[in-house]
Amino acid sequence: MDLDLANIEKAARVIDPQFLDTPQYVDELLDRTVTVKLETANPIRSFKGRGADFALSALDPGTRVVCASSGNFGQAVAYAGRARGMRVQVFVPRTINPGKQARMEAFGARVSPAGPDGSAARAAAAAYAAEHPDVVFLRDGFQPAIAEGAGTIGVELAAGQAFDAVVLPVGDGALISGVARWIKAHSPTTRVVGVNAAGAPSMLRSLEAGHAVAIERADTFAEGISVCLPIEESVRRARELIDEMVLVTDEAIAAAMERAARTLGVLLEPAGAAGLAAIATGQVAGERLATVLTGANPRPEQLGELLARLAR
Repeated sequence: MDLDLANIEKAARVIDPQFLDTPQYVDELLDRTVTVKLETANPIRSFKGRGADFALSALDPGTRVVCASSGNFGQAVAYAGRARGMRVQVFVPRTINPGKQARMEAFGARVSPAGPDGSAARAAAAAYAAEHPDVVFLRDGFQPAIAEGAGTIGVELAAGQAFDAVVLPVGDGALISGVARWIKAHSPTTRVVGVNAAGAPSMLRSLEAGHAVAIERADTFAEGISVCLPIEESVRRARELIDEMVLVTDEAIAAAMERAARTLGVLLEPAGAAGLAAIATGQVAGERLATVLTGANPRPEQLGELLARLAR
């Protein structure tokens, strides 16, 4: 296991305080006690700032950094890079949420559209880094520091509490690996449940096979967890740390977004509601559950549809 508990503790001291100690509270949802943690209450409205900032904390000011992103990770690297005096370039799919692109650029990043999807953007970022030896390629889900930074969510969730299960959306796998690393060490009876979109079950298929498996294409509106091929290192960590994977449909995610807006007062993006959707559809056993609302950067059309549902 390459995720170090001491590094997770260190991350809780090093990460920009704006990303730490996010609100969490118990809400009586679905006839069970569910602790929800709002990783939307920070400058990028996503949990990604924790891992990006911890990874960049090890680099010197002035370092050139490149990454690929469908939106939230790029925002995180751009924000943390600006704060730490680094130049950031983000390769993105041409279909990127325009709001997320605008935020990256507002944080000072150079944004380079590359290809129709996340795989093309990652390939472009890797090629750029290979051609420029002075550039650091930060790949979401690959460097242990990214997962260790995300693991600080586990520190905060587990403080003085015990859960039957912690339920987390799974895209690149950094969030669930980091949180599970801490939870398994401090509450070994707590199950860690990962959630894939039904139209992008790449991590579930990979865990079934025992190695990274590509799906032909992702078919989900939850772009934050729309991954066609997980990173092998991420799959290896997940095999050791995740107890179970479940799938949720886009319809269930949309219903969870509406529930979050009505009950919790948060306008989530689809990936941010995946854990709540898994609980709402009865796929997670236990009376004391926890989930993380991971992002609130919906596309304009998604926000419009959500507001229309709320007006009915």
